[in-house]
Amino acid sequence: MQETKITEGKATIIVPKTEKVSKKMGVFYNPVMKFNRDITISLLKQFPKMRILDALAATGVRSIRILKETKHRYVVANDISKDAYKLMKRNFKLNKVKAEIRNEDANILLRKSKGFDYIDLDVFGSPNFMLDSAVARLHRDGILAVTATDTSALAGSHPKACLRKYWATPLLNELMHEVGVRILIRKVQLIGAQYERALLPLLCFYKDHYYRLFLRAEKGLQNVDEMLKQHNFFWYNPKTLERGIGYKEGMQIAGPIWTGKIVEDNVFKGMGDLAIRDFMETIRNENGIGAVGFYDIHKICKIYRLQIPKFGVLMEKIRKHGKRASRTHFSPTGIKSDISLKEIVKIIQSLS
Repeated sequence: MQETKITEGKATIIVPKTEKVSKKMGVFYNPVMKFNRDITISLLKQFPKMRILDALAATGVRSIRILKETKHRYVVANDISKDAYKLMKRNFKLNKVKAEIRNEDANILLRKSKGFDYIDLDVFGSPNFMLDSAVARLHRDGILAVTATDTSALAGSHPKACLRKYWATPLLNELMHEVGVRILIRKVQLIGAQYERALLPLLCFYKDHYYRLFLRAEKGLQNVDEMLKQHNFFWYNPKTLERGIGYKEGMQIAGPIWTGKIVEDNVFKGMGDLAIRDFMETIRNENGIGAVGFYDIHKICKIYRLQIPKFGVLMEKIRKHGKRASRTHFSPTGIKSDISLKEIVKIIQSLS
């Protein structure tokens, strides 16, 4: 295996030298996921010292960055690959940081552990095979971080696969990634419900080719029951672009999905690192709307034969009508708002 040194954050690590990122790499490292790890570091800086498990650590870059860039000191970095285990040892030594480096099946490691305050499942594909063990060993008020690159199922390209894996029907249109995130949240929550844990969104988003969830665990039957009340279907009319929560005969039906907020308001305190600031600002703004779904302005204009307005002007008009409006990280042509479709069409007409 050819190697090279790279720097990410405050970590300098040895990684496999390859032209294409794939499962065939001896030890998996994807530079595109740096943003994912940047978000993780920024979020962890806001919490007191925790027992942390990096369950699928690969090169160890996430664990090393946690130790070098945050105040957390108890980290278990694990990978089932012997090559990854050997490379992690070298990388930890190179960075002069210490962790408990393990070479085990992550499910077995979790089951025999005393549990963790933060468990990170940075999975290539579906996280399903790890969810049960992770939830079972997550402490009260702990955080479960989940990555899923299984977008073909969650975003609607393979609806049967989504039904099998995530117990829900996806939506293959402009809303597919928001619906995909909400389907994934619900799936993890259902696993948590079995252990009397309400797993509530701390920060959930879509980026590039993956979904990322940070869910906080609250124990207790009442909390679980309240959480489950926010699981519902989502209907969509492809002819008019109307949509809503619930089941409506003759419409495209997605879900069940999580219909609550996908971000906790307080999570934005202190998350101002330059590399992620603009992205987080967009999420903060759209989270304040509290709506499920968004309006694709280009699609509305195509369906209703309207001229595409300037987004800033359109949002200002929406606000003057007493409604809220924000750009959305789910789509470059989308606006999230609590306004009705009929109202937004009238406003666009008035701007034409």
